Amino acid sequence: MQNKQIYYLLCIIGVVLFACKSEPKTLPIIGDRMDLNGEKVVHDIRDFEFVSQLGDTITNADVDGKIYMTDFFFTSCPSICPKVKKQMLRLYEKVKGNEDILLVSHTIDPKRDSVAVLKTYADNMGIDHDQWLFLTGDKEELLDIADDYFVAAYEDPEAPGGFDHSGKIILLDKAGKIRSFCDGTDPVSVDRMMKDIDILLAEYE
Repeated sequence: MQNKQIYYLLCIIGVVLFACKSEPKTLPIIGDRMDLNGEKVVHDIRDFEFVSQLGDTITNADVDGKIYMTDFFFTSCPSICPKVKKQMLRLYEKVKGNEDILLVSHTIDPKRDSVAVLKTYADNMGIDHDQWLFLTGDKEELLDIADDYFVAAYEDPEAPGGFDHSGKIILLDKAGKIRSFCDGTDPVSVDRMMKDIDILLAEYE
């Protein structure tokens, strides 16, 4: 009788464990859609060529095969940029040393944000220049590529610092697909992104 009770108990435990076990969560691919004809429209980040804080030319090839997080900012920003960079620094600390992950910050004010200015800015943050890229280049190309990441960024004389932009941080997979985003001014939203990073990393294990 006692053996039978133990057997039933083990069966119950097994059922509970099976019920609690869920399929691994995956992140959606953001931007891909179906057109009116039912054809799949693939969303990609356009080809780009910018210059990093070290003076290196950075293209799509440099992020290909890497998970990366990206944002848009300018060093003289008097509004949301310091808040976003504080949260980007949290994300950097989480992934620091992981060679599969990069952070990429685009300035939207290349006239003032020269290579030397970005280098000083990055130095002051105390980051690894190989893992966190600060990019400058042609202003229109920088503003245009923000659209590919679904980030609002444009010149506005009435906005603080002369530019209006969102504080989004975007997470992309190794194929360059957008998989998640968060509000870089909201630590709780960034907490969720940290979990999304782990989910995305698990896809490549």
